[in-house]
Amino acid sequence: RVPSPVLIKKFSDASKAFMGIVSSQACSSSTSALRWVLSCLATLLRKQDLAAWSYPVTLQVYHGLLSFCVHTKPKVRKAAQYGVCSVLRGSEFMFGDAAPEHHPAAPSTAKFCVQEIEKAGGTKEATTTLHILALLRDLLPCFPAAVVKTCCETLLRVMTLSHVLVTACAMQAFHSLFSAQASVACLPAELNAQIITALYDYVPSTSDLQPLLTWLSTMERAHINLGRLQKDLCWAHLPRLFSAAMNCFLSPHSQVVAAAAQTLETLLSECVTPHMDDLGTVSASAPAPAAYLCKMFRSVEEGLTYRFHAAWDEVLRVLEVFFETCGKQCHPIMRKCLRSLCDLRLSPHFPYTAEVDQAVGAAVSAMGPEVLLEAVPLEIDGKEETLDFPRSWLLPVLRDYVQGARLGFFTSYFLPLAATLKSRALEFTQAGKSVEAKIYDTLQWQVWTLLPGFCTHPTDLLGAFKGLARTLGMAISERPDLRPTVCQALRTLIHKGCETDAEQAEVGRFAKNFLPILFNVYSQPEEDGGSSAQRRSVLDTVRAYLTITDPQMVCGFLQKASEKLTSPESSEFARLSILDLVVAMAPYADEQSLGSLYHTIQPSLQSKERSMQKKAYRVLEEVCAAPHAPCQAFVRSHLQDLQAALLDSLKSAASPAKRPRLKCLCHIVKQLSAEHEPFITALVPEVILCTKEVSVGARKNAFVLLVEMGHAFIRFGPTPQEAMQRFLLLVYAGLTGSVTMISCTVLALTRLFFDPATVADHLELSVVEQLLQNICLLLASRTRDVVKAALGFLKVTLLLVDTKVLAKHVQAMLEAVGNLSDDMRRHFRMKLRNLFTKFIRKFGFELVKGLLPAEYHKVLVNIRKAEARSRKQRALRQAAADTDEEEAPPAQPRGDSMEEILADSEDEEEEEEERQQSKEWRKQARQKGQAWLKEGEEDEPLNFLDPNVSQRVLATKPGPKRSRGVSHDFQVSEDGRLIIHEEEEEVDDDEAKGADEEMADVLQDVGLRSKKSQKRRFREEPDDEEREAGTYPQYRAGGSGIHRQLDKEPAFGAEYRSKKGKGDVKKKGQLDPYAYIPLNRARLNRRKRAKMQGQFKGLMKGAQRGAKAGHRNRQKAQRP
Repeated sequence: RVPSPVLIKKFSDASKAFMGIVSSQACSSSTSALRWVLSCLATLLRKQDLAAWSYPVTLQVYHGLLSFCVHTKPKVRKAAQYGVCSVLRGSEFMFGDAAPEHHPAAPSTAKFCVQEIEKAGGTKEATTTLHILALLRDLLPCFPAAVVKTCCETLLRVMTLSHVLVTACAMQAFHSLFSAQASVACLPAELNAQIITALYDYVPSTSDLQPLLTWLSTMERAHINLGRLQKDLCWAHLPRLFSAAMNCFLSPHSQVVAAAAQTLETLLSECVTPHMDDLGTVSASAPAPAAYLCKMFRSVEEGLTYRFHAAWDEVLRVLEVFFETCGKQCHPIMRKCLRSLCDLRLSPHFPYTAEVDQAVGAAVSAMGPEVLLEAVPLEIDGKEETLDFPRSWLLPVLRDYVQGARLGFFTSYFLPLAATLKSRALEFTQAGKSVEAKIYDTLQWQVWTLLPGFCTHPTDLLGAFKGLARTLGMAISERPDLRPTVCQALRTLIHKGCETDAEQAEVGRFAKNFLPILFNVYSQPEEDGGSSAQRRSVLDTVRAYLTITDPQMVCGFLQKASEKLTSPESSEFARLSILDLVVAMAPYADEQSLGSLYHTIQPSLQSKERSMQKKAYRVLEEVCAAPHAPCQAFVRSHLQDLQAALLDSLKSAASPAKRPRLKCLCHIVKQLSAEHEPFITALVPEVILCTKEVSVGARKNAFVLLVEMGHAFIRFGPTPQEAMQRFLLLVYAGLTGSVTMISCTVLALTRLFFDPATVADHLELSVVEQLLQNICLLLASRTRDVVKAALGFLKVTLLLVDTKVLAKHVQAMLEAVGNLSDDMRRHFRMKLRNLFTKFIRKFGFELVKGLLPAEYHKVLVNIRKAEARSRKQRALRQAAADTDEEEAPPAQPRGDSMEEILADSEDEEEEEEERQQSKEWRKQARQKGQAWLKEGEEDEPLNFLDPNVSQRVLATKPGPKRSRGVSHDFQVSEDGRLIIHEEEEEVDDDEAKGADEEMADVLQDVGLRSKKSQKRRFREEPDDEEREAGTYPQYRAGGSGIHRQLDKEPAFGAEYRSKKGKGDVKKKGQLDPYAYIPLNRARLNRRKRAKMQGQFKGLMKGAQRGAKAGHRNRQKAQRP
């Protein structure tokens, strides 16, 4: 808080006073005063300017602070280390315009660290060395290059002591240096490369888990930093690391294998990928730097040998990343590997087929299908003598991964192949060989399924599409089996292939050919036009193609469609299909065509045929919702006509047509001005009643329209408050109507009340209070629907209205709820319980209990107990989570941010936590400090003069060989018993519910939300596009009761089950339904004992012989 100029001017006096306190407290048993004085010293030094550091007294004070970095007491040492870091990294002059490259005290700090390490030497505990290494971990990125080199040499020397903890801390210091991404003035590229070379002398054993993970992480950061400084030097060092990392794939620890794979993937993405565009095509004889890439790939490719079979899944993952990053340029050197992968996949009982498919798929995406099929031919030409297609698995892989390929390659290679396979299938069909015909037909279909992938970002669309268009048109019209695939390909081409105007124009100019074909197919009955799913696919393709079609052409098609609609020769199915097509075309027509279309469909708005009426409204909905200028101009010019037509059809609108009708009204209301208020007034009763329509879509649109009408009134003015009052008066009128109208009105008020833009910001408090009183009166109704809606309103009110406002009405609300009849109370018991829970949370238990009758007190007490139980369980779970976080050891060395370093003090909570955990940390440190020697293999004595002897010092206790037994995930107690944890009770999370969730619950009551726990599950309601296309969802069996699935395999032994009684019965010609010796009292007779013994004499031997025979048969079946 003291200004910096004051601290600079009074530095001498302040530092003298602080140093005096430090001298007096240095040997004190209490550490509190010493810690805070050291913190004050650090702050004082940090505020000094650059000139002050040229004085010996400043360095003397700093060295006094530095000397406490090796103090025996942890809190003092930690405070001193934080202070030193804050001075070297956070001094104010280091952030100025003329900041030096490093702090003036950095060289002397480094000299102090080196001296302390050398002074400690190879002592057994190495405590001081560990403290200095912890300090260097934070300070190395702050030192100049010459000093960094000296410190790194010291670190490497101390690592030769093979002290497990010292080696680990030194490795963490290197990791911190590379992760900091220091400047060239601190860490030049040459020094970075020298450290990398030196660290290969300290590679841990492959069976030493934690040190090897740390080494891999450090080397990864070292190469990434070297790549940042100098790319060529980094690439020169990468092959050696790839070779060393591949050796880690032989480790018995799965964590090491996974870490090695992750390291290679990170190096490929961070060091190789950014520079791949600078390389041309890489061949085996290419010079550097391409030669380094070849060596790296050979190292990974060697992982496919049997020596690495236990880690093949990770090797395949690395190969997948290699193909993704380098496949485009390096495919000449990868072809052999692709062949090896495909051969490996064909080997019997190969367990990693999915990984091979992903790796080959990555190669397809990067290299393209042409390169893959050159390296690994498909070996399918339609002339096979046998039906064994070993490479047929490539077709699904190509289907899933092809993109950015040449469309002309599909035309030249796959189209002739598909034609040949289809002709072979027809030949076999004519010859009566149905199995062979089915196989070839499936193959030709799989070839066609590649087309959508080739249409994804093709590279030669402008030149290749014209050669393919005719074939696609014929396939749509003549091949119903290929129609969905071809339609999908066209949609993909339009959405993901036409990226430029020229490409859109090229595909769009064939609209005159494709659209008539699609129209004709869609207009045919399902027998000729395919299934409902195919018709939906055709309609989606029409919509996609219309986006790139010339508007004049669309108008021509629309005119022809209008003529067919009015033609008496058209059947009902044809008219409905044409209306679907008109719905798709209408948004892209001009204003004149829309005017004639409106006159054509106007009679259908009052048609008695429900489907025609609905689709006519769908046309209006699409026109009103379209963002195109002609559609908006049409709506503005025909606004009066549209209002009159919609009001005239108010009574004749069929239930299915109300969803699009309400949506159309919603778009029109958005464009109305104040003079159209009578139109909205006339709509209010209908919209309110539609909130309980049969159709879920109609109910949703009714609520949306209701809110939109409120927004319109706010636009009309004069003030939002007066406008909302006028609008609510229109809605209140529904409270005097029929029972259905009353419940609908309460639901509408609830929705309006929930919308902040219409109510929360523009309703006066008196209006809210009056509305609340009226709702309380409705709770006295004898109709369940009205009471249900009123309870939903109260539920939302409790969340939205301020507690002070509600406090005036809490008595009236609770009295109204308390006066419910017994029938109502039983029927709505769960809703009332939920409501009481919210009242108790808002106003307290005693107040709610005092305002409710005695018959409610039992449920209130139950709610209080449940709330207390849920709070207790939440607290226990939170405490358990906190304990887990505290006990979790840090996986990486801590990287303190500048804000943390500049923090002059530590929180008291951290002190308490440190006090509680110090014992546990010391225990862990003792365990980590232990080391083991790995003996020589095959009784060979250990050679301590071997330069690689440091790899024999293990930080992980070498355990016995892994057993081949099957492991399980159960906890076991000390005496061997299984520990089974009971599931915790579900906690009531209603406290976490917000207003949105509560409104969702209210809307759930009218069918606008699905319940979370329903025994019977149904599919989502189909949208209108599905209904237009005639694709209604099919019923799926599932759940329980009459909806259970029946076509499942019978239970084991069901064939012996009795029809009437319990148990099993013998069946003629079948084995006995038991595998035990039946008990019979007659066999206890002593005279018949010899006979009985003879009957069972060979029972055990026979069972043993049967078991041996079964074992031999299983072994034969498992052999390749």
